[in-house]
Amino acid sequence: MDNTGIKHIKKGDKICCIGHITHDRVITPRFEIDMPGGTAYYFAKALRNLNHDNFHIVTGVAEDALNVIANLRKEGLDIEVVPSRNTVFFENAYGEDMNDRRQRVLAKADPFTKESLEGVDAEVFHLGTLLADDFSVDVIKNLSSRGIVSVDIQGYLREVEGEKVKAVDFDRKFDLLPYIDILKANEKEMETLTGTADPYESARIIAGWGAKEVLLTLGDRGSLIYSDGEFHEIPAYPVKAAVDATGCGDTYMAGYLYKRSRGASIDEAGRFAAAMCSIKLAQKGPFTGTEEEVEKVIASAL
Repeated sequence: MDNTGIKHIKKGDKICCIGHITHDRVITPRFEIDMPGGTAYYFAKALRNLNHDNFHIVTGVAEDALNVIANLRKEGLDIEVVPSRNTVFFENAYGEDMNDRRQRVLAKADPFTKESLEGVDAEVFHLGTLLADDFSVDVIKNLSSRGIVSVDIQGYLREVEGEKVKAVDFDRKFDLLPYIDILKANEKEMETLTGTADPYESARIIAGWGAKEVLLTLGDRGSLIYSDGEFHEIPAYPVKAAVDATGCGDTYMAGYLYKRSRGASIDEAGRFAAAMCSIKLAQKGPFTGTEEEVEKVIASAL
């Protein structure tokens, strides 16, 4: 892999999460609930609980979700809204295995554009893709010229047929990946993207396509981070009972980018992110723990 031009997060860097806040319907064997969701929502809630004061959110919603935005602003969150004709509406249904999710899309929001993001300023842009057209390659290129680009690849691998979501590869990945500094995928997404279920091989393939740092979350097998030709194996922390997996990937990225922006190493940030996920998985809704609670989870496993 050619590492020329790799951009690393520096201590104190400002983080901007860009993504649609959604209307989520979560269905599990134990409960059914309608609530706000989406990468921007889970990311913002997590960083707010960590008292991180150097971040902001850019989201796209319709008028029906402005009350959610108002409530988040009351909590002290810095949120900019790009108007959309619709608010994304997801239905997430889980079985006993929280790694098994079935999705339906009941409404789609408008894509983000270069023009709508023109005045957004940060050193790190985390893009929460939910559907394939949320961010064009041109938008990614533009943001890459302005800072570090972190992308959750999930949305690019979702094709909507009617209301149902199916996993597909996407044909512009070779155009896109050279502009991504940090790419996050789960085990199903990495296999869809690369054609292999081996996370080590997947990470090398993705890095070979241009992504500078590859984060692969592997459920109860932990996570794997590949950067500068080196693998970092991150453990999963035990959970007594898995309650709600929605937003775990967003929580992971919030914890990871938070710690990196505080000067932590890749290993330290990965362990912190994984511990955050174990706390979030045991409860409904977004992460509500504290940094001290996360550190206790890590310490208890030593």
